[in-house]
Amino acid sequence: MPRISHWIARRLSHLDPVLLLLVLVLLGISVAVVASASGQSAARISGHLMNIGLALGAMVVMANVPPHLLSRVGMPLYVTGVILLVAVALFGEVRNGSRRWLDLGVVAFQPSELLKLALPLMLAWYFQHNEAVLRVKHYLAAAGLLALPFLLILRQPDLGTAMMIGVSGVYLLFFAGLPWKFILGGGVLAGASLPLAWGFLHDYQQRRVLTLLDPSTDPLGAGYHIIQSTIAIGSGGLFGKGWAQGTQNQLDFIPERTTDFVFAVFGEEFGYVGMVLLVALHLALVARGLTIAARAPTLFGRLMAATLSLNLFTYVFVNIGMVSGILPVVGVPLPLMSYGGTALVTLLLGVGIVMSVATHRQLNKT
Repeated sequence: MPRISHWIARRLSHLDPVLLLLVLVLLGISVAVVASASGQSAARISGHLMNIGLALGAMVVMANVPPHLLSRVGMPLYVTGVILLVAVALFGEVRNGSRRWLDLGVVAFQPSELLKLALPLMLAWYFQHNEAVLRVKHYLAAAGLLALPFLLILRQPDLGTAMMIGVSGVYLLFFAGLPWKFILGGGVLAGASLPLAWGFLHDYQQRRVLTLLDPSTDPLGAGYHIIQSTIAIGSGGLFGKGWAQGTQNQLDFIPERTTDFVFAVFGEEFGYVGMVLLVALHLALVARGLTIAARAPTLFGRLMAATLSLNLFTYVFVNIGMVSGILPVVGVPLPLMSYGGTALVTLLLGVGIVMSVATHRQLNKT
């Protein structure tokens, strides 16, 4: 028994206490909000708790894997992910007009979720491997490694996931030292290409953008999500209506209220003050990750911790932006709040990697 307790203590010693506390607080809030949003459905609550348990277990396991071992799996994971994306394009299951799922008989999953971690791992390993001889050609090669899964996911089509993976790659290139002239030039080029990109968007994607500009043009169709979520947030006022007392939520006006639009439920029930506190908790999580990145002794650790931390910030920004009507609806969950197993496991695997970078610093130095 003492040996088992010692083994458990060693495993838990690799959990960063600040990150762990923030994660547990946010997950506790999410249980309360999902319970309210689901009408206190026992099945939904138990499912959410099971997802949380699985995700926390994955986080603990990942936190105990030293960064130098993580760097070795970057290339195999990336290659596997790209092969699976090609398999999706050829044999994938079509759902709601999109070919995103790969049916393996026992389970169906989205390979694009794998790339959310595989791409940063691959690029971080690549830059550390070439740290002493970095030239422009290395950044161009990294951009090619980023473009391949981005285009494959965009083709499914899954604009939301493609954009999140693209932003993740840009973050990593930035932290790897990509010269500002290339960053600014890329930004100008991307802005200039928007009129051309419009023609390549699917009809439903174009409707989402037009609906963002004026939701009232289709209040019962494409504009319904934005209209109902903004009504819910606005009706919450300063302090909200109280837990399980939100009328927009309880009367089923808010769509996807346990997943993508859970922030609207939270805003209606806990008001402006509650929303500010919730955003502050997420920002504290990001700030802690960036602090760990700044203290990391290796380039791989710095790139992974910084990129994964800013990825979380991007998820928060995009989700709150689409729920509040300042960004198009792209189906991005709110980190550590939305119901859903795959996204939560992927996110906490990322948090586990950041914890590994924080708690294996001495090992990295040697």
